[in-house]
Amino acid sequence: MVEPLRAAVIGAGYWGPNLARNFRSSADWDLVAVCDLDAERARKVVGRRSTVEVMTSTAELLARDDIDAVAIATPAHTHAPLALAALEAGKHVLVEKPLADRGTAARQMVARADELGLTLMVDHTFCYTGVVLKMRELIETGALGDIHFVDSVRINLGLVQPDVDVFWDLAPHDLSILDFLLPGGLRPTGVAAQGADPIGAGQSCVGYLTLPLASGAIAHVHVNWLSPTKIRQMVVGGSKRTLVWDDLAPQQRLTVYDRGVELGQPLPDKRTANISYRLGDAWAPAIAEKEALGVMVSELAAAIREGRPPRTDGAAGLRVLDVLESVSLSLADGGRLTPVSGDTPATTSSSDPMETLA
Repeated sequence: MVEPLRAAVIGAGYWGPNLARNFRSSADWDLVAVCDLDAERARKVVGRRSTVEVMTSTAELLARDDIDAVAIATPAHTHAPLALAALEAGKHVLVEKPLADRGTAARQMVARADELGLTLMVDHTFCYTGVVLKMRELIETGALGDIHFVDSVRINLGLVQPDVDVFWDLAPHDLSILDFLLPGGLRPTGVAAQGADPIGAGQSCVGYLTLPLASGAIAHVHVNWLSPTKIRQMVVGGSKRTLVWDDLAPQQRLTVYDRGVELGQPLPDKRTANISYRLGDAWAPAIAEKEALGVMVSELAAAIREGRPPRTDGAAGLRVLDVLESVSLSLADGGRLTPVSGDTPATTSSSDPMETLA
């Protein structure tokens, strides 16, 4: 028997209770404490009769020697200071997406975790769903062949956010999935973003994101707060087969199509190519149905014990954040193709997040 690792959750708002529940139900973990400025809110998460301790001071929490890892589920601008403080205290760290509110801070987190030999993981939840794990398996085994294109659509009616545009609100899901699926991660040669604000909300409510890839393939993401219909679909086209994921089709969410286009020898006039079309079968692979967060906390434990990077490590979170920052630069430049350099200047905050969460 392997002794369970000991975890604490910082933040008892929207996402923290989900993390706490999965740490408590995992054989790999013993949930020691939940920390939140609002003690009553934290107490509701752990339950009145629970032995899990309720704390209101992050400094006191990180000073404890009976905690191996902390999960951070607080506002994005607090992620970097809390994660860096936890790393300095010798704790492994899981961070709710996004990894940070800017690339410079995320880069500090990744570098410090590496220097200290500690695990830094980002909670890209979709990457631990059965359907995305199956998609990754099919791509890794070569069932699709070379990736030619990815089309992703994530549209719905609302919720219009007051502080971020539709790209920063919805596209992180699709970008994290792309990073998880594409061989070598999400490394586009550039980003072109077109956004529109037809209702006058003050930021883009409809957006289209184009990502050329070094292999010659291309990825396209459509996000929308204003659609009266809800669509969550991703198409991954390969040289051998194509995957279609429809997240709103519970009976058959994933379909593999053995269909495609093949380029033969040039015709005698050398001006046209000999195109043939392959029309094969379509089939639905079996998908393991497990709660994604449960799989994710198990992956965190395995990464810590085996001394290896988790599947969605800090570098994965940084790649997604770099693309998002380049999206904002492209929007400001009229939608032109913008390099993903990762050198976006840092912004400053008017207050110290550690003080507000102490």
